[in-house]
Amino acid sequence: MGKVRPVFIKKVSKELVEMYPTVFTTVFEENKMQLEKYAIIQSKPVRNRIAGYITHLVKNQKTNEENLQTKNV
Repeated sequence: MGKVRPVFIKKVSKELVEMYPTVFTTVFEENKMQLEKYAIIQSKPVRNRIAGYITHLVKNQKTNEENLQTKNV
């Protein structure tokens, strides 16, 4: 079974990825640093969970794009 994340973690992460699609990468540490710039998050564990979910979202987007490209070829 997968990890369970609260709805607010998913909501904030998706909004940030939609607002800043080119800022976030597939590297967790870089996403943590970018969150410092683009969001005000008081709690370190919450910041880490958001950064982790953003990393997950970006990885999924890239694999979906690669799958579409291979199907079109």
